[in-house]
Amino acid sequence: MNALINTLATELTRRFPDRTQFKRAEIESVGKEIGIGHTKRQELYATAPKVRKGVYELSALVYNIEDVKKEPTKGPSMTSIQSATFEDCYVPTADSTYVKWGTYNDVESIIKSRMFYPVFITGLSGNGKTMMVEQACAKAGREFVRVQVTPETDEDDLIGGFRLVDGETVFFKGPVVHAMEKGAILLIDEIDRGTNKIMALQGVLEGKPVLLKKTGEVIKAAPGFNVIATANTKGKGSDDGRFTAASIIDDAFLERFVITVEQPFAPAKTEKRILKNHMEKYGKVDEEFADRLVLWAEVIRKTFEEEGVDEVISTRRLCHITQTFSIFEDRMKAIELCIARFDEDTKLAFLDLYTKVDRDAVPEDNTNVESTTEEDLPF
Repeated sequence: MNALINTLATELTRRFPDRTQFKRAEIESVGKEIGIGHTKRQELYATAPKVRKGVYELSALVYNIEDVKKEPTKGPSMTSIQSATFEDCYVPTADSTYVKWGTYNDVESIIKSRMFYPVFITGLSGNGKTMMVEQACAKAGREFVRVQVTPETDEDDLIGGFRLVDGETVFFKGPVVHAMEKGAILLIDEIDRGTNKIMALQGVLEGKPVLLKKTGEVIKAAPGFNVIATANTKGKGSDDGRFTAASIIDDAFLERFVITVEQPFAPAKTEKRILKNHMEKYGKVDEEFADRLVLWAEVIRKTFEEEGVDEVISTRRLCHITQTFSIFEDRMKAIELCIARFDEDTKLAFLDLYTKVDRDAVPEDNTNVESTTEEDLPF
């Protein structure tokens, strides 16, 4: 539930402690007084149960109705609204297992330049887009704010909004504003999962000051502030159905990114280093297994390109397998557990392909695994 709706419902309950049902006129009056906009008041009417014409039941909209004090209080005027931030800005910790590849050097150069230079990074899931930005910030000693975008993300989540704190209506600045004030790197993760509500960031992507409409404060970005976005698509949706939640991003919004960076999967040599680092991290090193996993992933990706399978094995999935192997000490069990999320046909095809790169590996139940000859491999 939206925090502004909760703020309004709580304030009404506080002022009239013996009631939980309110007329529309009362809701409008209190809402305007404490600075709740018309759109949010309309959302309350759509959310709250309607008792009868013009009367709404608000008890379900108050988070902790028993904690609401009995003494009615006067809602703060716009001039008395406080403003607060939250500590979401930090310099990431360097990961000793991280291996640079792909476009890392370019991203690191941009971050070190401290220039305002919005970047859009696209690539398949699990190929290190977010980790690359995080570790580049760690290497450069730059503060970093990560915002995870969902279909529910709106201006309130990004720029900031009202919260009820100890009976006072407080405006909390959002992560975007906090990054601007700190001169930090703002990472907008999975930006193609958002709706047109992310258009609230259009001015931010132009490097312009942001007006906090609820308080009247104008926020100017400190030197060093920059925006980097990650996505599985290029903002045009997913035609193959693999990223069903990916939305089509408005061209006017995409145009504000200076460059688009395409992050590939790591080459085999690099991927082997990543897996061996992870094996050392989990205390179970099996270099032969790491070599087999990398070859297996390469076979699957080439088969995927030739439309032989509908899924790929990502670098992240290989790291999951090495972690699972450190627990069970069984190659096939680690693989089977980590690919169980795929549909049955894909899972069996992947298992079959692994037996071709590791002759000593036999699935626990190989009766349903289709036979693949050496000639069937894509290379």
